[in-house]
Amino acid sequence: MAEEDNIVRMDKWLWAARLFKTRSLAADAIKGGKVKVDGNAVKPSREVKEGDVIQVQVGQLHKVVEVKTVIKNRVSAKQVPEVYIDLTPKEEYERIEFMNAYKAEWRDRGAGRPTKKERRLIEKMKDDM
Repeated sequence: MAEEDNIVRMDKWLWAARLFKTRSLAADAIKGGKVKVDGNAVKPSREVKEGDVIQVQVGQLHKVVEVKTVIKNRVSAKQVPEVYIDLTPKEEYERIEFMNAYKAEWRDRGAGRPTKKERRLIEKMKDDM
C-alpha cells in the first residue's frame, strides 16, 4: 500500500513542485512536447519517480530538474528545494535575464528617433537573442 502512495502523475507533480501555475498548464506543456524525461517526451499520466531528470520548457527558459521527492500536494515556495534539485545551467538564467533586460526598446527622453546606424545595431541585437 505504501508503494501506491508514492505514485504521482507527471502533470500533478509539475504543478505541485511549482514549475507550472496550474495543473492544466502542466498537462498542456507535456502534450506540446515541452517536458521530457531523460531526453524522451512523456505523457501527462507518466509516473514520476525519485531520481528522474526532467527537462521542462517554461516560456523561454529551458529548466532541468532532478526529482528528490515525489509529492501529491502543492508545496510552498520555501519548500521547493526539498522537492527537486535544479540542474539548470546558470548560463540559461543569464540568457533569460539578458533577454528581459533588452526586451523593451528604451531611449532617453528627448533623444529622438534612432539613426540608421543605431537602428541596425538594435536589429542585430534582437536577432542575436
